[in-house]
Amino acid sequence: MSDGPPPVDWQGEPLDCSACRFKRKLDQGKCSLGWACVHDRYAKRIERFFLVNPELADECLGMPYFETRMNAARLASVFRLTRLLNDPDAGVRAMAVLRLPVSHAQRRIKDEDRRVRIAVASRLPVEELLPMLSDPDSYVRSIAMRRAEPGMLPVAIHDADPEIRRIVARRIGEGWLDRFRSDPDPLVRREAAGRRPGPFVEDDDLRVRHAVAERGGTEEAERLLGDPEDVIRETAALRLQQLKEGANVDG
Repeated sequence: MSDGPPPVDWQGEPLDCSACRFKRKLDQGKCSLGWACVHDRYAKRIERFFLVNPELADECLGMPYFETRMNAARLASVFRLTRLLNDPDAGVRAMAVLRLPVSHAQRRIKDEDRRVRIAVASRLPVEELLPMLSDPDSYVRSIAMRRAEPGMLPVAIHDADPEIRRIVARRIGEGWLDRFRSDPDPLVRREAAGRRPGPFVEDDDLRVRHAVAERGGTEEAERLLGDPEDVIRETAALRLQQLKEGANVDG
């Protein structure tokens, strides 16, 4: 059985099963060239080797090929993983962060590679996330923003990335939402308007006013009955009808 590229080791040299310290697994049907091999350069074959032979993961954490170390780290004992926090490969360090107790994540909070910091942002206790809200990588920040307590988010109201500001507008305390009235991105303002319509009733963008018409109270909806856009007037009229019907039911 074989799939993928020709089987060679991580340096491109031919593989020799007779010289492998795990050659006993060959007779047991738990490895073979082109299917499952710890020395292969092809990551899927390495992964398959450890899935079939998980008990060997601890023995392979020091092997020279990063794919081998990373796949071994997925299954190895957590007691063997601490030293991998300083592994030269970022993927291996990230795997260690993901599997080790969360107390170890703080050690890699300033790792030079975003893959590691992504892992850190997903593992740190919520109360320790504040430094990651200003991480230089926007994806790292986005993970931190989604996990952080709303009280931490005001520091990111003016984040350079509009997607980050949308996350903030979605989660921050309502008392802060009027700060987004001057945001340059209408989709950010729309996010804020969906939660606190009042400050955005006169927004220049159709999409923002539409959010106000959909979510606003009686005052906002009445003001939008005179909007220059048909769709806004229609949505505002529908909203008023919903509010009226809701009031009648409550009464």
